[in-house]
Amino acid sequence: MTTSGIENHQMAKLNRRTLLKAAGLAALAGLAACGTVSLPTGQGAGVSSSATGTLAGLRATAGLGPLVSDAQLEQAALQQAGYMARRGRMSHTTGWGKDFASRVKDNGIAGAAAENIAEGRFDQQKLFDIWAHSPGHRRNMLDPDFSRFGLAYVRDGRDPSLRYWALVLGK
Repeated sequence: MTTSGIENHQMAKLNRRTLLKAAGLAALAGLAACGTVSLPTGQGAGVSSSATGTLAGLRATAGLGPLVSDAQLEQAALQQAGYMARRGRMSHTTGWGKDFASRVKDNGIAGAAAENIAEGRFDQQKLFDIWAHSPGHRRNMLDPDFSRFGLAYVRDGRDPSLRYWALVLGK
């Protein structure tokens, strides 16, 4: 191999190495971005307080005390509603397979917790009517172990009349 051939070979190795390093750094940056949770803002934030009466009424029919709205649980609900709105589908898991239990833990929520989700072109009253007539959702809302809740929704960016709802309940 000639001197220029050796130099070309070494340059090609350097270029490949540099390219691989750059690709690796880009992949790491992409993974880091996926782990970053951006909280949606807007009309769906802070709706927990408006649901206190509805939940209290539902729980009273079962002889249970009211739930207290909780900012930590609302944050977890807002994250889930935002994720579903960005993806355009309902799911209890988020990107990279992050399930409800890991989201609760990431939000510093200790103890038992549950989540109700919904998607639709309806208001909050209709939402609770739907959940009240669904055995699993009703069971979550009437669980006597829960004392706190957070409710949020995020509108679909393509269809503003479509909302993604999340209710997180906890001790």
